[in-house]
Amino acid sequence: MKRWILLMLLVPVISPAQDTQTPQASTPQTQTPPPGPPSCEAEEHRQFDFWVGDWAVYAGDNLAGHNRIRRAHNDCVITENWNSTSAYAGSSFNLYDRATQRWHQTWVDTSGGLLLLDGGLVDGSMVLSGQRPAADGSGQVTHRISWTPNEDGSVRQLWEASRDGQEWSVLFDGLYKKKAAD
Repeated sequence: MKRWILLMLLVPVISPAQDTQTPQASTPQTQTPPPGPPSCEAEEHRQFDFWVGDWAVYAGDNLAGHNRIRRAHNDCVITENWNSTSAYAGSSFNLYDRATQRWHQTWVDTSGGLLLLDGGLVDGSMVLSGQRPAADGSGQVTHRISWTPNEDGSVRQLWEASRDGQEWSVLFDGLYKKKAAD
């Protein structure tokens, strides 16, 4: 019995797949690497490029502040860094969301404010909107911001708000003018 066990340990086990045929020469297997993240080179991702730059922003004839708009994260995100002429400042992240096929902006600022907007191009203007609770707690307010590129290279930003979606109040009407290169 001991010999039988010893013999079993010494005899290699042959699987049906191996059979007793002559082994074939092995060929190196090339593996295709997993695909990388999708690029953001498609036309949809370039729709808001007219806003990228260093800007002096005016409300009427008065300087309202400065805005630095940059591409980031493999050109998939547009970042905004706003500094008003007062102590107010804020930043936003903007991107074309493939899943919803819409643009999205997340805005945060020095007052603790948060604004989430979605939308897209409408007649050559980027128009984003979203709802927030009213500051006085009396329901919802819809915010709508549009950025319109002008022939002279400037950009108009119009920020409006409405409680009913019918009557709109202008919160900010600004003109972005490119700053001279340093």
